[in-house]
Parts: sequence; C-alpha cells; structure tokens
Amino acid sequence: MVSFNWNKTIFVLIDLVLGVYLILAITAFNKPDELNSTCGEVSINIKDGIVKGFLNADEVKVQLQRARLYPLGELMEQVNTRKIEETLRQNPFVESAECYKTQTGRVFINLTQRLPVMRVKADNGEDYYVDEHGNIMPNTHYVSDLAVATGHIQKKYAQKTLTRLGKYLLEHPLWRSQIEQVYVLADGTVELVPRVGEHIIYIGKPVDLDRKFTRLEKFYKYGLPKAGWNKYAYISIEFDNQIICKKNKK
Repeated sequence: MVSFNWNKTIFVLIDLVLGVYLILAITAFNKPDELNSTCGEVSINIKDGIVKGFLNADEVKVQLQRARLYPLGELMEQVNTRKIEETLRQNPFVESAECYKTQTGRVFINLTQRLPVMRVKADNGEDYYVDEHGNIMPNTHYVSDLAVATGHIQKKYAQKTLTRLGKYLLEHPLWRSQIEQVYVLADGTVELVPRVGEHIIYIGKPVDLDRKFTRLEKFYKYGLPKAGWNKYAYISIEFDNQIICKKNKK
C-alpha cells in the first residue's frame, strides 16, 4: 500500500500559490493603472520633404483641441489614438498620421506632410498649390520659396503638367534657386522667369525636361558668362540641339 505524504503535498501547494501571487504582484506593480493615469506629455513630430511644408506642432495642437481630442491631461484610458489619426488625416496638408501611447503617460503623434511642388495663381482667379502627386492643396498664409505659376492654367493642366515641372525644379538645386516664376501661355507652352538675369526662358511644351534644362545649364556655364547675363532678353530652348537668343535692346 502506497502511503500519501500530506506534508509534502501541502508544501508543494504553498509553493504554487506563492509563485502565482508573486507573478501577479510583479505584473501589477510594473504596469501602471491606466484607469487612473493621465497623459503628461504629447510629442508631435512632423516630417518635411525636399522643401519645408505648411504644418507646425502648434497648428496640429489647435486642430486636435477644436476636435476635443488633444490628450494632454486626459485619462490615458480615454485617449483614442485611432480617432486622433483619422482627424489629422482630414487635414489637407497631411500625407499620413500615426498616433500611439505608452504606459508612462506619453502620447506620440508622427505626421508626414504632403509635399507642395508649385503654387498656382491662374488668370481665372484660382490660387492653390499642387503637391508631388498632382493633388490640389488650398492656399495658406505661409510664404513659400516655390516657383509660382501664372497665366492660362486649368486645374487639370496644373495637376498633370505643372506637377511634373515643379518636381523637376525641386529635384535640381540650380533650378530650384534660379526659377521663380512659370508663365503658361494660351497654347500650353511655358516661359520661365529667372531670379538672376533679365531674360525670359522659353521651353515650349514642358516635355523632355532633362534634355532642355541640360542644354540650358551648359549655356549658363559657357555662354552667358562671356556674353553677359543681361545681353539677351529672350532665350528659347524649345528645339533640340539649338538655343535661340534675342538680344536685349538696352
């Protein structure tokens, strides 16, 4: 007959109970009580692209305050990160939004801005920006160093053609700093107004941009320094393998 050792069994059960208690106690002490903890810090990080965008942390804060979603001082349990993301994505200058909270009472908001590539001030009175994807962005009180497009511009033309031209100018430091205005003629051809020099640059239809601007860059390096930056009033790079210049009457 096998004897049952009650003493040993009791000790084993006590060890199990103590082990479970210790695990629960450690978990409880290491995890803050979200029901009672409040948000003590909000970190807003905004990522810019090639050019500085139109958002800043103060405006994001105001947008969330208006929507009654700014989390500072609120109970962490009641901070709705998904609702914050959905609200910020409605901002026309926001490309993407991510929000998360930590057990230490902090809320992090990470935003990526939509990249404006050109401002449009059309003859029909419309005033807006186009972004790198061809989307329309509303006018803003911010002053931008982007080239301004004027003239006979419809939104479809701006979204397709001017977006491509604006991206090209931004991606090339020389033209980003040199070209300040794009004028669209009635037939869809384009004139460029530079910051340096008293000439107008005619590129025709804004296609084959790399070949045209490469030719213009060589002319800037080897032709204008010898002739003088103000010698020509009009420079045409419309056609391959040639540059047509009209002298300044002055």
